[in-house]
Amino acid sequence: RLIEQPGRELRIFDPDFSALRANSPARIALLEKFLRASRTRKIYIVVHDTDHLRRYCPRMLGLLKLFTHAIQINRTHEEIRNLQDAFLVLDARHYLRRPVAGHFRGALALHDETEALAMRSRFHEIWAASFPGVSSTTAGL
Repeated sequence: RLIEQPGRELRIFDPDFSALRANSPARIALLEKFLRASRTRKIYIVVHDTDHLRRYCPRMLGLLKLFTHAIQINRTHEEIRNLQDAFLVLDARHYLRRPVAGHFRGALALHDETEALAMRSRFHEIWAASFPGVSSTTAGL
């Protein structure tokens, strides 16, 4: 439901990206639809470990190759790898948050600009403590 909302920038933080079923054809179709709706749409992803993405998500990597200009996947620096929550923020209006990434209980809020703005700020802090982690090419170029 979150991705179907109007928005321009989707920000995702998940420790290893495994719970998001990023290799599911339906999930990839949703992300592709989101990106195709406008050239200005972007997806920013931060993970602690890129292993799951690289090994088990060829569809996500294919989407990354198709939309190199619109998707960036970063990996966190060692000092913040103790963060264990997960969240998605669409612009500064909608969010989905799981306090513990390994559990599927969480909260979805649509049109909650106050909390979504706080989640977006938190994402920017995590983004600042990360570096490019997954490239669209095997050489990383």
